[in-house]
Amino acid sequence: MSEPLGITFEEHDRAGVVTLDRPTRLNALTREMFEALSANYRRWEPAAQIYGVVMESTHPKVFCSGGDLKVLNQLNHDGAVDEIREFYRSAYTHVWVLEKFIRPNVPLINGLAFGGGIGISLLGTHCIAGEGYRFAMPQVGIGFLPDIGGTYFLPRLDGWVGTYLALTGAEIGPADAHRLRLVSHYIPSAYFDVIKRALADNHPIDRLLDGLHQDPGEGDLVRLTPAINRIFSAETVEEILERLDAEPEGPYETWAKETAATLRQKSPTSLKIALQQMLRGKSLSLIEALKLEFRLASHLVTMPDFKEGIDAKIAGKGRAPKWTPETVAGVDDSRIESLFETPVDGELELNEPKQIFQ
Repeated sequence: MSEPLGITFEEHDRAGVVTLDRPTRLNALTREMFEALSANYRRWEPAAQIYGVVMESTHPKVFCSGGDLKVLNQLNHDGAVDEIREFYRSAYTHVWVLEKFIRPNVPLINGLAFGGGIGISLLGTHCIAGEGYRFAMPQVGIGFLPDIGGTYFLPRLDGWVGTYLALTGAEIGPADAHRLRLVSHYIPSAYFDVIKRALADNHPIDRLLDGLHQDPGEGDLVRLTPAINRIFSAETVEEILERLDAEPEGPYETWAKETAATLRQKSPTSLKIALQQMLRGKSLSLIEALKLEFRLASHLVTMPDFKEGIDAKIAGKGRAPKWTPETVAGVDDSRIESLFETPVDGELELNEPKQIFQ
């Protein structure tokens, strides 16, 4: 008997309802789930009876933990590179479908939203954070890259906060996410059912959400922003680490030491790639960013850090990965450049909006 898909699609009066329902895997996303998401958003786009779509999770503390690393780890061990590439093709294609979905799209997030969980929720018309919301793009910690649109949206955050989030994989809560415009509203989860019913009743959603929105407070990043902008504006990972190491005694000293230690745990190759993504991404459109991410992903899944990073987390139950090369100094910068510039077979093709929803 095949495993359930882990995601359901229903229609409640005028609302399409997407429910992430794979709690034992923390709603981790598979290729089949991405493809089902795209298929249903395409189906709902021209449907006259659908006013908007709401997305929710059955897990009390997790919205979506990202891509299913257990599946990817098995594919790695099977040498199924083409299948891994198709997983990422389906993921990035869905981001583009979601971006061009013109009806109200309202993810209700009251838990962890990491990696792919950001990709299936950020680029819609709205994004609602509850009190348990946690954002992170932790992919450099598994020898990969901050993808699924990260090349586009992270460099567009205020200052150099996007670079900080991309390289460190740091978690932020609803206050920081709202200030950075990663979510449109902060609404306690007690009101989520009210939002669902309103969508089903064809109630004007903007007025409702604005009325339910509450002040989430200042957040944790405000006091760190001056240091983040000063340090993470460097053009190389080496210089970022040097600036962190040189942070004088004062309000940012402990944070700088802890951040430097965090960066030194990540894949050196992934750090270099992520920084280049942030530097280049400022001038890329979303469609250009997604195509670049697929190219980079296609290269990375053939490299040792991708297999090692996922295997360390899954099979090794969180053991420290052994990166190749082991340090940032050992990474060949010309090799990093070639990953961005060298095409791959079957590059990602994304249709214009009028061709998507047919």
